[in-house]
Amino acid sequence: MNIRDIIIQLQEKVISWFESLVLLLPNLFIALVVIIVFSFLARKMAQLVCRILKRMISNQALISFLATLTRIGILLVGILIAIKILQLDKAIFSLLAGIGIAGIALGFAFQDIAANFIAGMALVFRKDYPFKVNDVIETNDVFGTVHEINLRDTMIRTFGGQYVFLPNKQIFENAVTNYTTLGRRRVDLVVGVSYGEDLEKVKQVSLEVARKIPLVLEDTPVELFYEEFGGSSINFQLRFWIAFTTQRDFLQARSEAVMRIKQAFDDHDITIPFPIRTLDFGIKGGEKLSTMLAGPVRNESSRGANEEK
Repeated sequence: MNIRDIIIQLQEKVISWFESLVLLLPNLFIALVVIIVFSFLARKMAQLVCRILKRMISNQALISFLATLTRIGILLVGILIAIKILQLDKAIFSLLAGIGIAGIALGFAFQDIAANFIAGMALVFRKDYPFKVNDVIETNDVFGTVHEINLRDTMIRTFGGQYVFLPNKQIFENAVTNYTTLGRRRVDLVVGVSYGEDLEKVKQVSLEVARKIPLVLEDTPVELFYEEFGGSSINFQLRFWIAFTTQRDFLQARSEAVMRIKQAFDDHDITIPFPIRTLDFGIKGGEKLSTMLAGPVRNESSRGANEEK
């Protein structure tokens, strides 16, 4: 076979491909229209599912999850119809059947994605779900507000303003502390007073102040427990419960407690001590502080005496 024959065969093959493409153009156009229509339908159906479910359930994460599944399901139907129109279904199914070992390798590669997806379903479909959107939680050393729960991960907004994406598998396998579920939270405030104070008086003043903090719940106990003899103070812990919705409620209540206790202690002449450090310059091989301070004075006195003479 010479070069001329090879060129002729290539030309015939290209012409055959072009003719097949021309014959396929109507089906290709129809398939493209199907994909566009189903994409639009998927988005609208997801929005409709959100509106309907919001009237029935309050779990925003579950609503978002079901809406996403609806959108993906409708898109898959559109893709399958487009494949059927293009008459590629047999070729694709044959290709999938022939993947074999490669399919097993892909299964191992995507096992983390599958695990996160299943964990996400477990999180949102549990009746006693550990958290929902806008809850304040702490998990995997991340403390913040749940912003969004996706198929693969959960988006948490920290109180520093950053967004952290945690895989659902990690959340499902580790402990989660939810500060929002009860609608209340306890504030533990550590305070120290002087050793010379009347501890019973300190307790009465502190409890009275704590009960008057605006966010404190009236049906909850306000408690004070002395903890230890510190280096410069007797330390106690003041505990009270507040109505809790956001982290700002906790910070505001703690700030109010600090300011009001300080003012009350000032009004009742109760001292909040601070550590005192004594510096000793009389170390071996050094000069005593008294000698250092007296040195310039002695020199000035000697200078005045010489001037008089």
